[in-house]
Amino acid sequence: MTIAPAEPGFSTTVEALCLREWQLGTGQPTHVMGQFSADEFNVVVDDRGDVHVNSKDGRFYLGWFPLGRPGTDGEGWVIAVTGMAKVRGYRIAFDAETPAEIVAAAVARVLATSRRA
Repeated sequence: MTIAPAEPGFSTTVEALCLREWQLGTGQPTHVMGQFSADEFNVVVDDRGDVHVNSKDGRFYLGWFPLGRPGTDGEGWVIAVTGMAKVRGYRIAFDAETPAEIVAAAVARVLATSRRA
């Protein structure tokens, strides 16, 4: 019995190839900043207009750099959580064009995983 070799390429349907709409553009940074209360977080706006948010315990940091973070290639948002003695912290960065709603979702998840010690 002889089996014919498969044709090169791939097989799909028109429905599978339909285009999707993706959120683009910077969006509204208030979606991110609105998640922080003055009771638990400090907010500072510097002379460049960059916004820095940190938790009262100093372990959480969010930086928003609307014109890009100095010394980087277009970094616009930074989320950082400081580690402990035996567990490393982490840092998440998004470029300045990342939609604020996407950053807000990441911030919400980070905040949801925190708890009072």
